[in-house]
Amino acid sequence: MSGRGRCPDCGSTELVEDSHYSQSQLVCSDCGCVVTEGVLTTTFSDEGNLRGLRRVRDLCRVLQLPPPFEDTAVAYYQQAYRHSGIRAARLQKKEVLVGCCVLITCRQHNWPLTMGAICTLLYADLDVFSSTYMQIVKLLGLDVPSLCLAELVKTYCSSFKLFQASPSVPAKYVEDKEKMLSRTLQLVELANETWLVTGRHPLPVITAATFLAWQSLQPAYRLSCSLARFCKLANVDLPYPASSRLQELLAVLLRMAEQLAWLRVLRLDKRSVVKHIGDLLQHRQSLVRSAFRDGTAEVETREKEPPGWGQGQGEGEVGNNSLGLPQGKRPTSPALLLPPCMLKSPKRICPAPPVSTVTGDENISDSEIEQYLRTPQEVRDFQRAQAARQAATSVPNPP
Repeated sequence: MSGRGRCPDCGSTELVEDSHYSQSQLVCSDCGCVVTEGVLTTTFSDEGNLRGLRRVRDLCRVLQLPPPFEDTAVAYYQQAYRHSGIRAARLQKKEVLVGCCVLITCRQHNWPLTMGAICTLLYADLDVFSSTYMQIVKLLGLDVPSLCLAELVKTYCSSFKLFQASPSVPAKYVEDKEKMLSRTLQLVELANETWLVTGRHPLPVITAATFLAWQSLQPAYRLSCSLARFCKLANVDLPYPASSRLQELLAVLLRMAEQLAWLRVLRLDKRSVVKHIGDLLQHRQSLVRSAFRDGTAEVETREKEPPGWGQGQGEGEVGNNSLGLPQGKRPTSPALLLPPCMLKSPKRICPAPPVSTVTGDENISDSEIEQYLRTPQEVRDFQRAQAARQAATSVPNPP
């Protein structure tokens, strides 16, 4: 503590910082003498700023971040707090601001930290945190790179409680961390190559990939385990779209399995294909190229084909039995390698129903009123009413 000077009373160099009613003070730890004092009066806004700065430092120490990270996060917090919109924000948003500054610092230094981890530490709502995070990045004009997908997989999978035997996890469900992490990374890369990650939140994709990797390592014991039970055993939350991402990954694996001769004869389904994930990932690059075709390249090829060329080609394929297909059966063509949003047909816009302005007081024409007459008595009454109306209108007005 010699850099801070000496105590004027005892000469000790053991000077420590102490906060008393939100005022930073330098106090001698040997004799208790107050060496320097803060400002005697502070405003409510200053107290909130000092409290936030302490929370930023405490969060950095809990996460065991290097000292330069702490200084950067404190600087971002001070810059953000100078804006009137942040000072006048609700208390919930100010509490979240602490985590946003720490997360921005970690992202800029490529430190593997997820938004969900900070929300768990701060007991913060994820929607409020994400909206505040985007607001701070835009407000300060910061360039924040996205977290590397491989680092995100390592960080997220490390929180799974499946790597050590415990009373809540049976021995047959315990898996080696390195094996599971390696296969999960391969499945996530496969999902990225087949457009399953683009424009989507990565955690549901990673959850589905981790589940498939875990099942494929010991399928005899784990195929009966559902995704919900897996997340419960791993002590992680089940993201809502994870089931959909799981079905999409299984569909891609089935497409790849159709390209291998020794798997094509097994007639695999979405349950049995899990047993052969290791073989499919071993030949991933070539299987993806043969199972999927580029949609843009196909359109350009069709434009260059002469008229009638495709029909002759199709007849030759139907008559070809070299693949062991039944007569008249055409081999399966590769699927288009496009984002799922482009493969699905766009939703039709339902036109708004016309606004009815019928009040019941409108006049009914003579041709239309005949549709409402049911009995002969109603017809006679209508004819008498018409005759009486004509007689009334034909009488001249008295002078």
